Amino acid sequence: MNDFKASGNPERWREYDQKHIWHPYTSMRHPLPAYTVSSADGVFLTLDDGRRLIDGMSSWWTAIHGYNHPRLNAAIEEQLKSMAHVMFGGLTHQPAIALAERLVELTARPLQHVFFCDSGSVSVEVAIKMAIQYWFAQGRTNKQRLLTIRGGYHGDTFGAMGVCDPVNGMHQMFSGVLPQHLFAPKPHRDDGTWDDAWIKDFKDLLENHRDEIAAVIIEPIVQGAGGMNIYHAEYLRKFRQLCDENDVLLIFDEIATGFGRTGKLFAYEHAEVVPDILCLGKAMTGGYMTLAATLTSTKVAEGISADGQGVLMHGPTFMANPLACRVGVESIDLLLESPWQERVSNIELQLKKELEACRNLSVVEDVRCIGAIGVVETTIPVEMPWMQERFVENGVWIRPFGRLVYIMPPYIITPEQLSKLTGTMYKVLAEWSERVG
Repeated sequence: MNDFKASGNPERWREYDQKHIWHPYTSMRHPLPAYTVSSADGVFLTLDDGRRLIDGMSSWWTAIHGYNHPRLNAAIEEQLKSMAHVMFGGLTHQPAIALAERLVELTARPLQHVFFCDSGSVSVEVAIKMAIQYWFAQGRTNKQRLLTIRGGYHGDTFGAMGVCDPVNGMHQMFSGVLPQHLFAPKPHRDDGTWDDAWIKDFKDLLENHRDEIAAVIIEPIVQGAGGMNIYHAEYLRKFRQLCDENDVLLIFDEIATGFGRTGKLFAYEHAEVVPDILCLGKAMTGGYMTLAATLTSTKVAEGISADGQGVLMHGPTFMANPLACRVGVESIDLLLESPWQERVSNIELQLKKELEACRNLSVVEDVRCIGAIGVVETTIPVEMPWMQERFVENGVWIRPFGRLVYIMPPYIITPEQLSKLTGTMYKVLAEWSERVG
């Protein structure tokens, strides 16, 4: 078998990829083209044909510091010299302890306990198990359902799929085998106004089913892959109040929004409320290693063992991987030492200014921005292969889906690089507007 560096035949590798490798959300019968990346540095992805693309996606919202960062590289290299992996059952290590310490210090005071996971979806699975097992240990075994809001996305594993939007999400075909949870209407988009009537359906569902609801699970402020919906912070305050009144736990899924993406370190800070359970992931390691965490309060952690025998029955094989934990520590330190708030604020101002022109295009339904998130919603689903190719031809990496063309760039992006992204978004959308008439 040829060494991958020695082959020198990029076309062969592309053909093999299309024939044998199943990429996310694609068909093996009609595979979409996958562009071969040979290296990445700063905000740039370099393809095997030498083209350099400004990355507007931060590799699915993870690479907040950009690519090939010397401090993160050094952290991985240093850790590799002593230990790449060790099981976490019955053992521990300094990188995991150091990362847990930072997560506890950074998050709200009630969140004192950290369960490490190996992906965001698993973090959600653990949160759901925590909530159900908490009530089981209290003797309230009927509290096994979740309440959430439409338009949400929490991952692709079965527990997580069960709380994704059941109609407009990506998992409708599995509806017959998924747990049947409760769904309140999608939150109104934030236009600066608030009406208590918007929370009525949620309130009614919670009050009517309080004896069977273990927890409410929400993506705070921004609903991610379910539609990039940005909603009013008052919703979070009402969710917290109603959960307390009805004896229900509150889970915040901050896998996409955590570590500064919305302009706050965590999105729940926009409303100054605290969940009982918090899911984190994506940007935790700066895009270097897969790692996530589920944080919870002492009330929940100790409550799970309230019957004297309950232990949390979950243990991923690569839980608290030392390489991932070590680079996670360095990524958090790098973030906190940087002027990240100023950077994200400047990105938001520029996004709002430069994407506004898209509203005038006939194919555009809405434009919305918060922090380092810029979203253009179209009136009809985008032509994914055509649009993806046009973005690459224009020197940017933007991955649209459904009716959304959006960017979540690395925080280190320069104004000129960001203008290249926003300008190309307008240019390609304008071409598409002409194309579809």
